Amino acid sequence: VQLQASGGGSVQAGGSLRLSCVATGGQLSEYDAGWFRRAPGYTQQFVARISWRGDNEDYRDSLKGRFAISRDNAKNTVYLQMDELKPEDTAVYYCAAKEKLTSRYNIWGQGTLVTVSS
Repeated sequence: VQLQASGGGSVQAGGSLRLSCVATGGQLSEYDAGWFRRAPGYTQQFVARISWRGDNEDYRDSLKGRFAISRDNAKNTVYLQMDELKPEDTAVYYCAAKEKLTSRYNIWGQGTLVTVSS
């Protein structure tokens, strides 16, 4: 499976973006999925994750209520809806996948840049 993230861009504080992550070469329904981000000068951060069936979600505490992860297995796609964006959300966002019942994300997309201006 390969992952392709898209949907990044530049937005003013308070705005919204929706990121998409499309899987090719396999069925995304076989994998749990997640989003991570890396801001300039910072280490990679967990953003959100969703189970393979989409019935279980988890978020970075500071993002709860502003970000929402979802998936459409029929479209082989995972989404990240980001609302009320803040300048500190500026980062490269990566989607990732891991096989069910494993702990390590071993499939990564190429990243999409989100820039939030004040």
